[in-house]
Amino acid sequence: MKKMWSGRFTRPPDAEFERWQRSFPFDQRLLGEELAASAAHARALAKAGILSAGELNAIVDGLSHIAQLSPEDVALNQSAEDVHHFVEERLAELIGETAYKLHSGRSRNEQIATDLRLYVRNRIDAAQLQVLDLVEVFLDRAEQSGDAAMPAYTHLQAAEPVLVAHWLLAYAEMLLRDYERLGDCRQRVNLCPLGSGAVAGAPLRLDREGIAGELEFQAPTSNSIDATSDRDFAIEFVQALTLLMVHLSRWAEEFILFSTREYGFVQLPEGFSTGSSAMPQKKNPDALELIRGKSGRVIGNLVSLLTTVKGLPLAYNKDLQETQQPLFEAAEAALSSLKVATGFMRAVQFDYARMQAAAEDGHINALAAATYLVEQDVPFRKAHEKIGNAVRFAIDKQVELGGLTLEELRQFGDEFDADFYDAATLEATLD
Repeated sequence: MKKMWSGRFTRPPDAEFERWQRSFPFDQRLLGEELAASAAHARALAKAGILSAGELNAIVDGLSHIAQLSPEDVALNQSAEDVHHFVEERLAELIGETAYKLHSGRSRNEQIATDLRLYVRNRIDAAQLQVLDLVEVFLDRAEQSGDAAMPAYTHLQAAEPVLVAHWLLAYAEMLLRDYERLGDCRQRVNLCPLGSGAVAGAPLRLDREGIAGELEFQAPTSNSIDATSDRDFAIEFVQALTLLMVHLSRWAEEFILFSTREYGFVQLPEGFSTGSSAMPQKKNPDALELIRGKSGRVIGNLVSLLTTVKGLPLAYNKDLQETQQPLFEAAEAALSSLKVATGFMRAVQFDYARMQAAAEDGHINALAAATYLVEQDVPFRKAHEKIGNAVRFAIDKQVELGGLTLEELRQFGDEFDADFYDAATLEATLD
């Protein structure tokens, strides 16, 4: 393929350098966005009198034809420098020299900025839908759990009894914050760089508002220098995905722990587990472990993006090509992880009996017991000490607080009475 910039040069690029600097192997993901933006630009050129009606129709028809190519056919191309180059040369094969008019009044600098904004906007919409799907599953499973109880943990030590529903809804809260963050990010993504040119604005009088409207952007970008070099929107998107993946990782870690024989709260669904090639008895939480592992990759993608842009002078620099793969990887990892997490949550089974038994073990009604004393007009700090002494005594006796006699309790304070036993039940603690 002829280079888009070869006129100034007398010799071709070094073959190894040419192969090494190509972005088409990964930016071909943007083909749909590139075709949409190119069609909008073509209509703006026609409105500005640069293209005739016939030329516009030929270009738009050619772009539609390219859109029908299969991903496999697109990937076979070994000569396109990038997705913009691919579209231009493929269009030229279809409609001839008219194809080269399409680049009038635009630069690849604004093209890639536009394509990436369209990509991020689309992925935000997809991620928000998948987040809501997962939230809905958490809500369903919380409702199904009814009045089942379990221990809540602090410092990985059993702390207080809670409803299983309360625990599950904690993850729904995290995900709803993720949904809101993605929506907030979308507002800043949804601006159109087309018409910015290479750096100083388009050399033609193009209807930027019309282009933005056709592509469903809220408005054109304001400053061409910033628009062609800005990747804040990509960084912000990956930041939101990073927090989303951190939340999924925390969920995965807890379900891994709770699926062990030592806890036994969760029964791993076979559809989301694998076995061991050596140990026949094993059922491993691979889906959860991979989500936990992929969260590290997304965090790394964010660090990569920040590191790439931190020292760049205005405006566009080729370094920005290196922001694409971390963005693509983060989006693909997050979207696929959400799908797997949703399927897992639909299929997982809980051992409610074991969870309930754990909620009645280990003196985790101690705060409720201290509250009982507070209601008897004992200052909380004193109540805390009295119950702490009672817990230590119960541990030595190998019983729960409710297993102590009233006489044994009263050695820690005269405030204890027979109604203490009702106040210390699991039901009362959850009330």
